[in-house]
Amino acid sequence: MISGRIASRSIAVLLAGATLLPVGSASADPVPPASGPEAELVPGVPDLLQLRPTDTPDQTLPPEVYTPSPEEDAVEPKDAPDETNDLVEYIPPMDALEGVKCSHETGPHQRQVERWLKRRVDGEQSPADCRAIRAFQIKHKIKPAIGFAGPVTWATMQLVSARKNPNAAKKCPVRTYRIACVDLDRQLAWVQKGKKVVFGPVPVRSGRKGYETRVGSHRIYWRHKNHVSSLYNSPMPYSQFFSGGQAFHGVYGNIFTAVGSMGCVNLRLDEAKKLWGVLRNNDQVYVWGHRPEA
Repeated sequence: MISGRIASRSIAVLLAGATLLPVGSASADPVPPASGPEAELVPGVPDLLQLRPTDTPDQTLPPEVYTPSPEEDAVEPKDAPDETNDLVEYIPPMDALEGVKCSHETGPHQRQVERWLKRRVDGEQSPADCRAIRAFQIKHKIKPAIGFAGPVTWATMQLVSARKNPNAAKKCPVRTYRIACVDLDRQLAWVQKGKKVVFGPVPVRSGRKGYETRVGSHRIYWRHKNHVSSLYNSPMPYSQFFSGGQAFHGVYGNIFTAVGSMGCVNLRLDEAKKLWGVLRNNDQVYVWGHRPEA
């Protein structure tokens, strides 16, 4: 749990930050406030609070399927800003304001991070914990590297653990054909053919509470490179639909947010582009687990 110091001081900071949100964001995609410890955190790099889109609203209804013309398919979605893929940790507001070098605060993923680093698991931040977490953050270019056990640090640890064998738990079916595997528990996705991983694993953002990404076996039924949400008039680049209006697609913002998508499986834009080159219509998609916040 985050200490009471954060809760008592965060309200003014969050109210001040609210003036920096895009004016049209509320009408474009009503986002419920996050709940739990992560709701009190802010991006550790102030630039993320500038006026720019921070989320891509997803389409919750099935799209109108059609065959894009060769001219339409030849157009590539615009590139994402260079800093989009930066690993920016969410930290306590006062740590952000004071520019601390090593956080004294207990993070929402303190126990998981302590266990991963093979430290004593007590769920309480210590100077030694901070140094160990900070060393990991520096190695993996997580900013700011202040030793806070936040969601981005924990997500990165899960990705590192999964790289050699993402299907070690054998939760995704092994077949002779391609299967896109979506692990909602770890917020990871990959594609395997037999036991060979041909894409990923990569971090994803799945559906938030009330808009959960549907579990079970699905198939890619429509691919639309330059899709735009008919509900929100927002880009969904490299969309690959597998269940009604739910699709894999890229986003132009940070996927490590406290609140999930509207049901789609969001990827970083460059990884959505790579996935576009791997999957085809009728490829199987297998989804299991649940997003931690949901």
